[in-house]
Amino acid sequence: MKSTEMPVFGNLSGLKVISSSSVIAGPFICGLFAEQGADVVQIESPKISDMLRKLGDEFWSAERRNQRMMTLDIPSQEGRQVLFRMVKDAHILVESSKGGTWKKWGITDEVLWEHNPALVIVHVSGFGQSGDPAYVNRPAFDPVAQSFSGIASINGMPEPNPPYFLKPFTGDYVTGLMGAWAALAAYIKAKETGVGESIDVSQYESLLRIQGNYLSNGVNKGIQPPRMGNEDPNNPRKGSERCKDGWCYVSAGGAGTIAGLIKLFGMENEPEFREPLQILSRKNPAAVRLTEKLSEWCAEHTVDEVESTLGKLGVACSRIMTYKDMLENSHYAARDSITEWEDQRLGRQVKGTNAFPCFKVHPSRIFRGGAAYGEDTLDVMHELGYSQEEIDRLLGEGVIKD
Repeated sequence: MKSTEMPVFGNLSGLKVISSSSVIAGPFICGLFAEQGADVVQIESPKISDMLRKLGDEFWSAERRNQRMMTLDIPSQEGRQVLFRMVKDAHILVESSKGGTWKKWGITDEVLWEHNPALVIVHVSGFGQSGDPAYVNRPAFDPVAQSFSGIASINGMPEPNPPYFLKPFTGDYVTGLMGAWAALAAYIKAKETGVGESIDVSQYESLLRIQGNYLSNGVNKGIQPPRMGNEDPNNPRKGSERCKDGWCYVSAGGAGTIAGLIKLFGMENEPEFREPLQILSRKNPAAVRLTEKLSEWCAEHTVDEVESTLGKLGVACSRIMTYKDMLENSHYAARDSITEWEDQRLGRQVKGTNAFPCFKVHPSRIFRGGAAYGEDTLDVMHELGYSQEEIDRLLGEGVIKD
């Protein structure tokens, strides 16, 4: 596909992005851009394809939708020259590798800025581009980042059970979100000043950032919370409640809401409930008894009954959705949360998540599923001004592959 053949839409139309990243974290940054109209060229090695292709056709179709696919041997002498030509009119470059890899190849930020001083460069890695040399060059996958960030230590069932790793690929997607906002922040400044930026996005620090009061209490007061599954250390409710036909999550708080529960269970005239309850605390025997009653009541009712009854009382609750539930749910359908697009590579429709968040004035679009390996290489090379003779030579040398 040529850039001139791409539809024009979204808030990022006109943004040119080069992605030399693989699997999930880095490409997710670029996938968000592509859903909002950016021209994203995803580079794969001509020696081996992106490992994500091995995780399923539908997964690839969803994660690389709207993007153009080319191959390029970046570390080679000829490959570097092609990359330098690509960055001249690009706005953002995203790469993911072990810390220091591009510097080892001789492709430093300063070298890239020689070809485009306003380029925003996003480096995605497990441990960052600087720090203790013993860590910088370490490989990392999502569970490794979860381990080093400490988020694994606070998730899971109590000892002696092992820590739990948030699924699927939570650290990768959080890292992608961090990288996306950072890249756009830098792009705004680069447009204003003409001076580019280099952003160091590490997986472990992205997960470190989202640990809230657990981390604050840990580093300030030395409190390491025990793993408690879904339970809250300050709250007697279990949260996840077993119903007659499935599971529901219930979160009750506020005097009015809790009073409604007390009345529902016929406990309003009992002495321990004469004083209003605003929060459910483990230290309050009345709160403990109320949550025990809630669990008993949920077990006697279906999920639909629990949602309907508690919803009328203003209690925050939801069935714990399965993928089958999603396809049958009225709200999912009304918002088109699960949508379909035509995948030209597979020759069929593919279901997946829609493009989120929803933009009212300049909406996102899905016009293409993840493309075949090297599908757009020749179109990109022609756009860069390479002659057919030069392209044939680079194909023969293995610098590119169509």
